[in-house]
Amino acid sequence: MTAGHGSHEIDFVPYPCRPGTLLRARAGQVTRSGGQAGLDAIVVRWTVDGPADPAAADRPAYWQLVGEDADALINEVSQLVVDSGRPRRSPLVDDLLRHQLQVILLRVALLTDEDPQVDPVGDASARGDTFRRFQLEVERDHARTRRVEEYAERLCCAVRTLTRASLSVTGRTAKQVIDDRVTLQAKRLLAATDLPVAEIGQRLGFGEPTNFGRFFQREAGCTPGTFRAKVGEHPPVAELVATTGMMGACRSPRGATMRYGQH
Repeated sequence: MTAGHGSHEIDFVPYPCRPGTLLRARAGQVTRSGGQAGLDAIVVRWTVDGPADPAAADRPAYWQLVGEDADALINEVSQLVVDSGRPRRSPLVDDLLRHQLQVILLRVALLTDEDPQVDPVGDASARGDTFRRFQLEVERDHARTRRVEEYAERLCCAVRTLTRASLSVTGRTAKQVIDDRVTLQAKRLLAATDLPVAEIGQRLGFGEPTNFGRFFQREAGCTPGTFRAKVGEHPPVAELVATTGMMGACRSPRGATMRYGQH
């Protein structure tokens, strides 16, 4: 963010924004502007064949940059904006942009690496490792199964071990972690697509629309239709971050929806 004050959402979590705020959204997440006029940003987008993001997926999506970190990232991103606007794109320019993006991602990864919230040693660290492996499995397979027993078997551990690991890291049981992920995906699809509610339920493994409706009501506190209507009351419309598109950077006009990078 380069000017203005307001907020911006990633996966329905609002983040306060002011000059120096850095937000990162990943492919599949939903982003929404808080609607405040005057926010200005530089937006970086890239395709699946761009540089890999070295930052762990479970690390922060929000920083308020200060000092040398702010100066370095602002300089790198500003140069990327200039070079991505060159009138003639060539393989050499593409290589340059890819290199500049890799530098930016490495700087963001350094912010993540230096975050004070690190795993302690001993048993707690082992629980953290178990939870990370569990989280990866849930991310990959939440639409197919919500059974804790199946995930525990896949990870070669007991259900009790998985639950303890989840409680240690998140304060939520393993079953709640799975249900939270399914609920998040349902919210993403309800907010950012026009898919019928029944089809969204089918995509998430619910054979009957009524079962999906009851699940969503229990987890989100409202019906799928009510949630979709509520999200639609606050323009601009949410955007589901895609996985294709040209790599580049641009300045976002003040007050416009800020659309995030694809990877």
